[in-house]
Amino acid sequence: MIMIVFLLAACTRAAPVETALTPLAPANVALPTLAPVQTFLPPTRAAGTPIASPTPDVKLILPTFTPLSAVELSSLGTATPGPVTYTVQSGDFPGQIAESYGITVEELAAANNLDPLYAIIYPGDVLIIPISPEQAAAQATPNTLNAVTSSSDYFKIIPDSELVYSPLGSLLNIEAFVRQQGGYLAYYSQDVDGVTLTGAEIVRLIAQNYSVNPRLLLAVLEYRSQWVTNPNPAPSTLETPIGYIDNTRVGLYRQLAWTADKLNRGFYGWREGKITSWQLVDGTLIMTQPGINAGTAGVQNLFANLDDQASWPIDSGPNGLYATYSKMFGYPFDWAIEPLIPENLSQPTFVLPFEAGDVWSYTGGPHGGWDSGSAWAAIDFAPPGEPMGCAQTEAWVTAIADGKIVRSENGAVVQDLDGDGLEQTGWTILYMHIESRERVRVGQYLRAGERIGHSSCEGGFSNANHLHIARRYNGMWIAADAPNLSFVMDGWSASGDGIEYNGWLSRNGVNLEAWETVGPINQIQRP
Repeated sequence: MIMIVFLLAACTRAAPVETALTPLAPANVALPTLAPVQTFLPPTRAAGTPIASPTPDVKLILPTFTPLSAVELSSLGTATPGPVTYTVQSGDFPGQIAESYGITVEELAAANNLDPLYAIIYPGDVLIIPISPEQAAAQATPNTLNAVTSSSDYFKIIPDSELVYSPLGSLLNIEAFVRQQGGYLAYYSQDVDGVTLTGAEIVRLIAQNYSVNPRLLLAVLEYRSQWVTNPNPAPSTLETPIGYIDNTRVGLYRQLAWTADKLNRGFYGWREGKITSWQLVDGTLIMTQPGINAGTAGVQNLFANLDDQASWPIDSGPNGLYATYSKMFGYPFDWAIEPLIPENLSQPTFVLPFEAGDVWSYTGGPHGGWDSGSAWAAIDFAPPGEPMGCAQTEAWVTAIADGKIVRSENGAVVQDLDGDGLEQTGWTILYMHIESRERVRVGQYLRAGERIGHSSCEGGFSNANHLHIARRYNGMWIAADAPNLSFVMDGWSASGDGIEYNGWLSRNGVNLEAWETVGPINQIQRP
């Protein structure tokens, strides 16, 4: 069998950017007075009363929270000797707790005299957590790699719904908020792929693409550089406002893209059990603890890429980013949506994303929904015909379900399936690398099988014509091979093997392997 090979690069990396930094109001120049504008603050309510939810069957609750005392703060960075205890919270289950500590369910059950097959726990139970093999090895490691389990690991910084661009994230008018604050960001502009964007537009673009909450992005930016409120921030922050030093990451756009990717990597990696520790820039190893949540893990992962052992407990503690966020937007858990993903969530019926009779190729198994840090929510298809790099195709990408088009720009088309016109709520589908020629317009309502546009190399990063397609729910990327929620189209179910881009589509005993080729091994046709 002769295979015609064409390589598909990681299509979700940030696009190359020609960077031109233009602060509209340079330092030491009098700034104009900005007119007051309306912004949105957290919904007000009596203590203990749930906030009205914008999403059916989703509760907004205020979890129990106790700030660390001065004595506890002074003890940050000290190692925890031997086993620790954990108080069971509502919604916990043994596998989740064991995974959070990097131990097995059997080890957890043995330490607490539980049946390993039918372990039953209740909120309020205090479990003994045996020290994991990884923690034991870390504590025995020479001084070149310090193992630390700090009190800050137990401190919840933000709820999960404040890391992802979730339903309540849609309440923030980014442009209005930035203008009201009157800081350097309000007067900043940058050339991004040949288009001049304001600071607020860059925040919005990163929030949309990475599906990271703009409130969190603004809080991180303010905490690291004071760009949001200070019209004359420190000169050292002007090219690297997040403080990540890399010649390829200069300017707000690239700094925020890097930030969003690190936030996503921590969030999804922790949720999926792939992260059990953080290694700081000085080599210090911080073990994760089950008292945190995925949103907090995302923030901790960001700081792990910026901090040493001395700065870690400050940035991750109550006087760090948490304090800045609270000052800007109020108590973060007032924005909490729980559960963000309902336990009984099921995928709507989807069809394959191309016209009946056309033969496409399955070229990419589960990989990042946007960039490499997000959940592996996407899979790739290449259009029919001879592979010719980024040559145009007349084949059509089609809608996989009924829904309204809420975004159509820069190669990206987003379809909202719940009808409210927001891509932060319910199910949304990202169709990426859609050519501008004949592309569907915002506001159009498409039925399953109706035309979206033509696949191409537009948007993101790609060196071969293909379609990148991914799912989100309430702003959260849903892994294509998620247990009990795999990406299914026309009965073809996606699966992976733990290696990005590897995977299969399976139906009725037939398995198609994702392959960077065009040939019988991966060809697929919609009935």
